[in-house]
Amino acid sequence: MYRIFIVEDDRGIAEAIGRQLKMWNLEGICVQDFSNVLTEFTQNQPHLVLMDIALPFYNGYYWCGEIRKLSTVPILFISSASDNMNMVMAMNMGADDFIAKPFDQNVLLAKIQAMLRRTYDFSASVPVLEHRGAFLNTGDNSLTWKEQKIGLTKNEYRILLVLMENKGKVVSREKIMEKLWETDSFVDENTLTVNVNRLRKKLEGAGLEDFITTKFGVGYGIF
Repeated sequence: MYRIFIVEDDRGIAEAIGRQLKMWNLEGICVQDFSNVLTEFTQNQPHLVLMDIALPFYNGYYWCGEIRKLSTVPILFISSASDNMNMVMAMNMGADDFIAKPFDQNVLLAKIQAMLRRTYDFSASVPVLEHRGAFLNTGDNSLTWKEQKIGLTKNEYRILLVLMENKGKVVSREKIMEKLWETDSFVDENTLTVNVNRLRKKLEGAGLEDFITTKFGVGYGIF
């Protein structure tokens, strides 16, 4: 089931869109915290975003730009501010399409379905993992934190990927090594320790203190 992320502060409109999506076997996910849209975006991993312009805290242009730093997911603006200037601004910020309010629900649904077909018939979505405001983009193997893009080696990226996929759990050293072996990175106990220590220092150098926790004799975790 495709997930549609609805960034619309008019609860009546958002819920009406959600009901219409459900009728067509699509999942509508409404933003709950408009001051933290990006975190909810990464948590829900949507296949398409519906974005209003006028929002609490930050406008839709801002959030569109933030999402574009991390993902190529289709973004469809829905707004009553439908003059040419706003349409051009939306496209320049990375939007894929624009539909003016008030809109016919069937027209909106047709646009959504067309965008999903174009996007996912030919390419896969690029998932993003998040912890403490740091975003691991599995599309280009980068970590972004506070406007910084932190370069990772292949092994550092793979270690961080395993830990973030199992956030809140301790991952054994054996499991991490197995994951690295699957990608032809044949590391032993000592090499893993060196890689984790190097990764930890790199994160601390960027300001991410205590990002990786060591459970002595067991493994590592992100909490």
